[in-house]
Amino acid sequence: MKGRFLLDYLDENNFKKLERSLKKYNMMAYKKLMFDFYPSLRKGDFLGELVSINKHEQTENYELQLPTDNLFVKVYGKVKLSYTVYKDQNVVMLTGLEPKDILMDGHKSELTAYKGIMISKANAQKEMFKIDLLSRLEDK
Repeated sequence: MKGRFLLDYLDENNFKKLERSLKKYNMMAYKKLMFDFYPSLRKGDFLGELVSINKHEQTENYELQLPTDNLFVKVYGKVKLSYTVYKDQNVVMLTGLEPKDILMDGHKSELTAYKGIMISKANAQKEMFKIDLLSRLEDK
């Protein structure tokens, strides 16, 4: 069932904060999200991995992995968009962006970068150690 779908938010304020942080710290993922993935979702082309289906409510839950740097993925995990499709109402409900912790830290305060990867103020030493360790492992 393809058609025009409306993009809506489960928690618009927090989702917009995550989007702005993604724009600031991971422009490649943000551009792909804004200019490729959102237009596809509006057209009814549901991208990503189908996580679950609820036949009673006629909903489908998806997770879409956004492109990002390999080192960022190893330190914080994959950047993923979670969304729910309400087919009977032609609505795509945007439910979340992961990794939420580092993106929310980026929204609250200016993050510093270490070897091209953003690091939070709360776990700076741990994250710098991870980045150094992963860099050394890649060199071998």
